[in-house]
Amino acid sequence: MAEPVIVVESLRDWRAAPPAARLVLADDYLADPAHADAGLHVINLCRSTRYQSLGYYCSLLAEARGQRVIPSVARLADLSRKLLYTSEIPAINEALSALDAGTWQALPDDCHIVLGRCRYPELEKVARRVFEQFAVPLINLELREAAGAMRVGRLRTLSLRQLDGAEADFLSEAMNAYLARGWKQPDRRPHARFDVAMLVDRDDPQPPSNEAALARFVAAGRELGLEVERITKRDLGRLAEFDALFIRETTRLNHHTYAFSRRAEQEGLVVIDDPTSILRCTNKVYLAELLTRHNVAAPRAAIFGDNEIERLPELLGFPMVLKAPEGAFSKGVFKADDINELREIAARLLDDSELALAQEFMPTAFDWRVGVLGGRALYVCQYMMAGGHWQVVDYNGADGISEGDSRTLAVADAPPEVVEIAITAAGLIRDGLYGVDIKQTTDGLRVIEINDNPSIDAGIEDAVAGEGLYREIMAEFLRRLEARTQGIA
Repeated sequence: MAEPVIVVESLRDWRAAPPAARLVLADDYLADPAHADAGLHVINLCRSTRYQSLGYYCSLLAEARGQRVIPSVARLADLSRKLLYTSEIPAINEALSALDAGTWQALPDDCHIVLGRCRYPELEKVARRVFEQFAVPLINLELREAAGAMRVGRLRTLSLRQLDGAEADFLSEAMNAYLARGWKQPDRRPHARFDVAMLVDRDDPQPPSNEAALARFVAAGRELGLEVERITKRDLGRLAEFDALFIRETTRLNHHTYAFSRRAEQEGLVVIDDPTSILRCTNKVYLAELLTRHNVAAPRAAIFGDNEIERLPELLGFPMVLKAPEGAFSKGVFKADDINELREIAARLLDDSELALAQEFMPTAFDWRVGVLGGRALYVCQYMMAGGHWQVVDYNGADGISEGDSRTLAVADAPPEVVEIAITAAGLIRDGLYGVDIKQTTDGLRVIEINDNPSIDAGIEDAVAGEGLYREIMAEFLRRLEARTQGIA
C-alpha cells in the first residue's frame, strides 16, 4: 500500500492536531532522493499551486516519479482558467438543483470544500461531486443565483493559510477520513463516431506541419473513411461535433491548445496530442526527472532554483546549456560559457519559474529525431545544426531565423539502438505521437528531449515513407475510434 505524505511549505501551515500521515516540507520533497520512491501517495498542500510555483513543481515531479498525487498538474491547469472547467460545471449545478429555494437562499455566497467535505450539511453532496470531478484537496466554491436556482459561479484552489482555526480542525478531521478511503478518478465516457477535427493556426510562422502535409493528412483520412476538418482556436464550442481531435498547432500549457485537448478528452474524443502528453512533454524539468528515474541515458543535468546557481559549474562545467521549463523549436534554450553568463541567463529564467534546468553541453553535427506513435517508430531524421550555430534552429542569425539541413532515413535503415532508445523514452510519456531528440556522442546515445506535437512536414519527415506516413498516423486514429466503439480500452 502506498505511503501517504502531506507536502507543506512550512510546518507552521498545519495548525491542527497531527494528521495520520507524515508532513514533509516542499523543499525537502523536491530535493531529497528519499522522496523519489514511486510508492508514495502525495497530498500537496503547498501555499500556491499556480503555474511554475513550488506547489506546481511538487505535483509535477510527483507525477514524474510515478507517485499518486493530488492535486494533479492537469487539474491545477483546469482550475486556472474557467474556460477549461466550464464543461464540468453542469454536473455540479445538477447537484445544486436538488436544493429548495429556502435552503439555498440561507447559504453564504461561497464555501470551502476540504477533501470532498463541507461544513454546511446541505452542501455535502455537492462537495463530494466537486472532489470526485477535480480531486483537488482545497477548493473554494463560489455560488450565485441564476434563473431562480443556485448555480456555480467560480471554482478556485485554496491555501492552508486561508483556513481559520475551526476550518483547520475540520481539515484535520477530513484528512484522516480521506486517508482511510483514498480517492476515485472521474469516469471517462465512451464515444464512437468518425469525424476528426484537426486544430491548426494559419498564422503560425513555424507550424508543426506545412500546408502540403496538412492536405495529405486530410486525404489519408478520407481514404480510411475519416472526415478530417481543419478547425481553429475559435472552434472550441464545436468539439462535441467530432469524434477525434488531432492537434497540428504548436502546443503550450497556458494556451488554447491545452484547453482544446482537455475539453476533447472530457467529451470522450480520441485525442492526439492528449493533455497528459502536453503536460509532460512541455516541461523540461519534468522530462529530466523522468529520464533519470527510469535510467534512460541523457545529458548530465541539474534542476536548479535561486540557491543552486553557484554550484552548477562544479556539477556541469562550462559551457553548459540552460533551459526554460517550457519551450519548443529550440526556443528558451541558452548556452552559458562562463559564470557571468550563467548568472545572467539563470536570473532571466527564474523570473518566470521557481525552477529551471541546466544540462551539460554536448556539441554534435546533428540530432537524431525519431517519430514515435503508439510505441512504433514512424520515421527517423537527422537534423543538422544551423550554419555556424550550436542548435538546429538559430533565431538570431544575421539574415533572421535559419535552420540546418535534414536527412531522412527509413526506420529499417536507421541504427537499431537509436530507434530502440527513442521508443523506450516515448513510452515513459504515454502512447501518443512524439518526436524523440537524441544526440550520438563518443560515450553513446543521449536522449535530449521528448516532444509532443512533433514536426511532420511534407518534404522532410515524409521524404522516405511518402503518403504512407500520413496513412499510418490516420490509421491509428481509426484503430482507436473502432476500439472505443467496441468498448475496448
